[in-house]
Amino acid sequence: MSEPLKLGLDGLVDVLKAAGEPTRLRLLALLDAGDLTVTDLTEILGQSQPRISRHLKLLGEAELIERYQEGAWAYFRLKQEGKAAMLVRALLKHVSENDPTVLRDGERLSAVKRQRAERAQAYFSRNAAEWDELRRLHAADEEVDAAVIRLLGNQPIDSLLDLGTGTGRILELLAGLYRRAIGVDASRDMLSVARANLDKSRITKATVRHADILNLPFEGQDFDLVTIHQVLHFFDQPEIAIAEAARMLRPGGRLVVIDLAPHTLEYLRDEHAHVRLGFSHQAMSDWLRKAGLEVEQVVDLHPGQQSGQGLTVTVWLARDPRRLMASQLSEGAEPTFAGRV
Repeated sequence: MSEPLKLGLDGLVDVLKAAGEPTRLRLLALLDAGDLTVTDLTEILGQSQPRISRHLKLLGEAELIERYQEGAWAYFRLKQEGKAAMLVRALLKHVSENDPTVLRDGERLSAVKRQRAERAQAYFSRNAAEWDELRRLHAADEEVDAAVIRLLGNQPIDSLLDLGTGTGRILELLAGLYRRAIGVDASRDMLSVARANLDKSRITKATVRHADILNLPFEGQDFDLVTIHQVLHFFDQPEIAIAEAARMLRPGGRLVVIDLAPHTLEYLRDEHAHVRLGFSHQAMSDWLRKAGLEVEQVVDLHPGQQSGQGLTVTVWLARDPRRLMASQLSEGAEPTFAGRV
């Protein structure tokens, strides 16, 4: 049985004051279900924007919610960490799902999410042909997903950072393993797709943010797993992204890179904005080691019968060695290079 949450009297009173008002409690319940804007919340609660903003300000001052900017829009979400947020999550479990106000808020939230999904689907449909063409070139997504799961094993993930999250595929794939997750992407359209996919899968412990993966807005050493899925070939200097990913890792944390092996399909530069035509084992391993990581495994996934014409996908697994240095040196461990699977 877990230990009860302990707060000082002043801290406990502050949390109860912030949460103990009908509109603010409704806001907390909604933000526990995912990231929403002031406009979303205004539409759901049927209250004025200044009134909603004032309640959000009080909840933020009590450290119950977090705010992040994405262009002209500000998103809000129930905080993932901290005693105050944990207490609020415990309180929300006692809110009846059959309460008329809660039911009405839930129906309006579903309508907002449907609109979000429709906008995302429109963008996805406009680009589906291009994505399908690229997908046919390399190993099946399911095969790549299975390889990633095999490499990671069943070890629980406390915090995941997915760089270049795209449609949120990695956030969905690993949802059963992590406690919390953040996906970042430079494309706001792709973030809309990712949010819609998380909504559809009912994944509330992951959030997505607009950010530059070469200059991340997070504290270092905050994640025990970082993933970079089919992103690095868009960069002229992928090693900068790898170094930034390594900076995010806690001691002993792992980095998974999924990208293309070297190929000669030059048209991908002009038609699909690829800057790099794949990466060799040696080049990627050199960058990982330069970033202070140790390569543990490398797996090549070939495109089956059309391997002569298609693209091989490579998965690299590396680790921050700071917690493992002594044991690895004593065992004389070397990186494992697996062939075709």
